[in-house]
Amino acid sequence: MTVDHDKLMEFLGKIVNDMGAIASAPMVVIGDKLGLYREMAKTGPLTPSELAVKTGTAERYVREWLNNQAAGGYATYDEKTGKYYLSEEQAFCLADENSPGSVLGAFQIAMSLFKDEPKIREAFRSGGGVQWGDHDPDLFEGTERFFRSGYLANLTSSWIPSLEGVEEKLKNGAKVADVGCGHGASTIIMAKAYPKSHFVGFDYHEPSIIEARNRAKKEGLSDRVKFEVAKATDFPGNNYDLVAIFDALHDMSDPVGTVSHISKILKPDGTLMLVEPFAKDEVKDNMTPVGRLFYGASTMVCVPCSLASNGPALGAQAGPKRLEQVVKAGGLKNFRISTSTPFNIVIEAKL
Repeated sequence: MTVDHDKLMEFLGKIVNDMGAIASAPMVVIGDKLGLYREMAKTGPLTPSELAVKTGTAERYVREWLNNQAAGGYATYDEKTGKYYLSEEQAFCLADENSPGSVLGAFQIAMSLFKDEPKIREAFRSGGGVQWGDHDPDLFEGTERFFRSGYLANLTSSWIPSLEGVEEKLKNGAKVADVGCGHGASTIIMAKAYPKSHFVGFDYHEPSIIEARNRAKKEGLSDRVKFEVAKATDFPGNNYDLVAIFDALHDMSDPVGTVSHISKILKPDGTLMLVEPFAKDEVKDNMTPVGRLFYGASTMVCVPCSLASNGPALGAQAGPKRLEQVVKAGGLKNFRISTSTPFNIVIEAKL
């Protein structure tokens, strides 16, 4: 074997960068859970001792944490004053979980993946799967927090308006099902934006439904937002104007059966909105930083979830052509990509 020294150094540089990111993931979770980011955003430049006092933490740990954050570009160090602060952009992503740019949930998901590694390693050997509900609980909360920021940024401002005639129906009063709703972030965002419409969120994971009900109650939406435990292939109700599935169809054990059920309970002029991870049809076109992220998450969560019930394991990078095959096999003849972002594609499907 002949090793090219320059290429070796370049590859080792990638590894060092990744190792730094891995070591920093729990740092972000700690900064989030202890309120370190929030205090920095609220107060402005602080010394380690000042931040420690304000957050009730130990100065020596805070100092080391701040240096990690500054070295990684997640905080800013002023060498003249010895103080640390968050730029507007850093605060936008790290200090407010309700920001449309929040990334806090992504790091919580990362922590859950490490905890679940033994289960996935065994699935590699057996060829079996891991049910969604059998993952570490950080996955459920982290997923809701991570996706909620994207929904806040896009759902009612661009995704729904990209669908033919749907926004007008929602403004006038429509019946909506949110399938695979998890903790209900997408359902609640839609309900707050369209007060004349009624929404039902469905998920087979009962703990998530319980949490979603609590959140709807807290938001004062329980009169027109309901959450029920049900499978995607047989959830109740009919004559829906809109059925939405957010980042979930590719996880399912029977995606064709899900679409088939939806095709029977939509109104004749109803719409299925699918929000799926952004992907191209050819593997070579997904060799990107976003593709890397999604393939990793898919290996740890999406594929095991589908295989746990002998599903097709579409994966998070299924691509438009494969999704179109699923939708049309389920009985919805009209399929189009209505809009997209760097992280999602939005699909409109109709009878």
